[in-house]
Amino acid sequence: MTVPEVSRGRGRAWLLALLAGALLPGCESRTPSHRFPLTTPLEKSAASPPVRPESASSAEVARPADASAQASPSVAGASATDAPGRAAAPVGASLDAARPVDASPEAARPVDASPEAARPVDASPEASQLREATLPGARARTMDASSAVLASLDANRTGTTSPRGSFRALPPTTERGRRLRSLGNRLMTPGGAVEDPCLEPGGTGCVRSALTPFFAALDGLVTGAADATKEPTVIAAFGNSLIAGDRIVDVVRDELVHGFGGAGRGVLLVDRMAPYGGRSRTAAVSNGWEPRTLGELRAPPHPFGITGVYHVATVARARGRFKLEGEPRGTLWWKDVEDAGRLVVSVDGAVLARTEPQGDGASRTTTFELPVGAKWLDVTAEGKGAVVQGVVLEKDGPGIVLDMLGVPSADATLYARIEEDALKAQVAQRDPKLLLFFLGGNESKRLEWKRTDLDTVRRDLTALLRRTRAVSPDSACLVVGPMDAVQDGHVEGKPLVQRPFLESAITAEREVALAEGCGFFNLFAAMGGAGSLARFNQAGFMHDDLVHPRGQGLDLLGQLVSDALLKGWVAQGAELAPPLTSSREEAPPWPGDGSGRTAEDVR
Repeated sequence: MTVPEVSRGRGRAWLLALLAGALLPGCESRTPSHRFPLTTPLEKSAASPPVRPESASSAEVARPADASAQASPSVAGASATDAPGRAAAPVGASLDAARPVDASPEAARPVDASPEAARPVDASPEASQLREATLPGARARTMDASSAVLASLDANRTGTTSPRGSFRALPPTTERGRRLRSLGNRLMTPGGAVEDPCLEPGGTGCVRSALTPFFAALDGLVTGAADATKEPTVIAAFGNSLIAGDRIVDVVRDELVHGFGGAGRGVLLVDRMAPYGGRSRTAAVSNGWEPRTLGELRAPPHPFGITGVYHVATVARARGRFKLEGEPRGTLWWKDVEDAGRLVVSVDGAVLARTEPQGDGASRTTTFELPVGAKWLDVTAEGKGAVVQGVVLEKDGPGIVLDMLGVPSADATLYARIEEDALKAQVAQRDPKLLLFFLGGNESKRLEWKRTDLDTVRRDLTALLRRTRAVSPDSACLVVGPMDAVQDGHVEGKPLVQRPFLESAITAEREVALAEGCGFFNLFAAMGGAGSLARFNQAGFMHDDLVHPRGQGLDLLGQLVSDALLKGWVAQGAELAPPLTSSREEAPPWPGDGSGRTAEDVR
């Protein structure tokens, strides 16, 4: 046998061994399960470079057969004794290096998720065979993917040790994601994990955790399970001004759509919530509407739907025009206000539907079919006084839809202004797989001003979680705590002082979330704990009010949340927080209609 023949034989043996390790149960592959370096700087320095498939769509990405073997157990859930605390910062991070060229809110934030952005791969026949063996499309040629997933899930339900995350791996990261993680390293943001408490233990494992419904929906999108091919996977994101401009959650949406595919825009508004801001979640062109929000100083005349916003026609022929993106149908949410005119839904000049008001004050729904090839959808008020709560536009089939339902100045107390009937009907229509809450910033501010107390914060968050979960019992639930905040009345040129009740508010939110069967993500600790806002500000990522991040500062916070969600999905089953032991009591009564309550405009 010649030397070349020996080399080829060894090469084939190596390839077969590697292939066996990637495909056969019990054989561990050397390929790391994480497809991108984790956010934590220490993890990032030890991680391998991203591994990208040669060609994979956003819904079809390479995932090794055993992604849990190398998944860090600490990702699945933090210890129940973890406090908000101050996160340790890596040594040698330069703030000057973090300063952007353009940190304005209008700064472009490109995303390069195309296959052409992938790193070059080995084009040899042996490498091609290995890639084919690990791509989702090849699973259909080697085994029935759906039955394999169901078998894995069934094994967990019976309490066996087969990890639920055995077929999960992080999607390839986007170019923006890589830039944001690099920026986070320079800004000393360690990242963090979602706490995912076990709600239903079984045998030696956990049958259901707080995030199981959402993670199971992601499983279906990966494997093409029958249930996942019928409906979108909806995330309903409630919150305050951090997300009200569709920032932070836009990164979460983009990252999930990149990995699992998208199913359209979801809930939109007929006009903006203020005269300023973008239109990513509104009609493209609007005129003649007055916005009212649940964050106003005094309760407006009508209760709200789940958007927390309604728009009143101030003139006849008030209109909102939406650019269509191939959606087959839509839904109009409106308020049946006394003496208000009809609302007309039309496409490219052709009328599709007209509302028929009864004047009883109820929240109503009007659905309509959209013709193929339609370009523009108009919602027009025939007279003054008509009230629009929202417009839903999404596509058929599987994919991620994230409904941005945040409102400026909102806190858990002010969400009492959502009408019960509208809450039930609209949440049922959306059927979210994840209820996501971004709260705590305004609570800590009002604690500092002595306009609320910790008992009220706990009570009203408990009521909000119970109320929304009661109408969507099959949804996962996750509370995201507030970011770092500094005390009011700071003097220019003096060191910034942390808001005194911030960590108390975070602790209260965490306790309530876990007691109510929701997950929790400590955004304060993930961005670096006390002092992190000062670093963001020094790098040019805070507005002058020192309350609201801007530009890439917002994007980085969104990346921290999406990274934690995806890492939690990959690692679920490796380690979960202990089962809950506290019993759930009856929800406390809601505090009236909110009239006279203060809601400072912290936008």
